[in-house]
Amino acid sequence: MPRRSQRTRSVLTFFAEDAATHTLLYANADLAKASQNREIVAFADHWREVSAADPKLLIFDSKVTTQAQLAELDARGIGFITLRARTPKLTEHLHSLPAKDWTPLTVARAGGKTRRVRVIEDPAATLSAYPGTLRQLAITGLGHDEPTILITNQSDTPTKHVIEAYARRMAIE
Repeated sequence: MPRRSQRTRSVLTFFAEDAATHTLLYANADLAKASQNREIVAFADHWREVSAADPKLLIFDSKVTTQAQLAELDARGIGFITLRARTPKLTEHLHSLPAKDWTPLTVARAGGKTRRVRVIEDPAATLSAYPGTLRQLAITGLGHDEPTILITNQSDTPTKHVIEAYARRMAIE
């Protein structure tokens, strides 16, 4: 067990699972930290090779891609939902918003349970290296001290469905 400021050997892996069937579709246990941020595009390429079409929707952790690769996915017509990093400036902005700006919403959880969350949606959020705008959802009530921030290119998907889809990914992880 490493102590503070010490490194230890670890293994980086990437798994892709079908959300509906829970079937393992792809795995890579030979990742290097330097190449991990290209893995989502590598999976999309693999999927196109085996199925002759790009995947319709990918839900993933933000560490497996960059903003330029998000643009590449969007250009290929691949839908995505991922986390956005919580910068101090963004977190401060969200905390400064009045309570009336947050929309209450009930989302489904595993086992037939529900959870009450609050959401602020920005349909045209900008990122520093992304060439367009993305839909951004800031969500409180998911069990974290700070809001969870999702970005997606799925502008027509209901807010509730975006949150529930990402929450399923968190449960798998």
